[in-house]
Amino acid sequence: MTLKRFRRILCLLIVVLMGIYGGLCAKILYEGRLQTPDKADAIIVLGAAAYHKKPSPVFEERIRHAVNLYQQGKAKKIIFTGGTPKKGYSTEAEVGAKWAMKNGVKKQDILLEPTSRNTFDNLKNSAEIAKRAKLHTFIVVSDPYHIARAKLMAQDLGLTVQMSPTPTSRFNNAAWSVKLKFFFNEVHYYAIYSVLRLPQVW
Repeated sequence: MTLKRFRRILCLLIVVLMGIYGGLCAKILYEGRLQTPDKADAIIVLGAAAYHKKPSPVFEERIRHAVNLYQQGKAKKIIFTGGTPKKGYSTEAEVGAKWAMKNGVKKQDILLEPTSRNTFDNLKNSAEIAKRAKLHTFIVVSDPYHIARAKLMAQDLGLTVQMSPTPTSRFNNAAWSVKLKFFFNEVHYYAIYSVLRLPQVW
């Protein structure tokens, strides 16, 4: 192979990869657009960091959005997900449930999935809980950039879902460098999961 031909092939490969990468970026932005879900059996709130008994700003906005959907009558049950990275501390699911109950959600309308530590297990474990409770359709709540990957995982698990990204997030007022870092991390995570199907990584 001549050097000239090698350069042409390399340039073509770069163009193709850039096109694929651009497509992934567009998909993540499109899936994260604000949308109004129809009614479902339950809302699944994907876990995020909690500081012992207090939700992180990101998690609080997910909880708040789920509570708003519940109060609008979009679903009669909320499944809070997420374990704890430190033994003896409240799980993310427990923190979410307490916040929700303080803001008008009935205790009997809350289900807990308190063991998962990544998005795939959030959904997988929630599906098992929902099956026992005879819940079949779901609204999944998370941050806009996270929605595309969560949707792909939910589909792989055979779940009937609608996605509902939070309309507010701490990233709204963050520096552009923070927003871009979070966005491109999600692009990379989505790409890796879609090719390798490694659910336990994130």
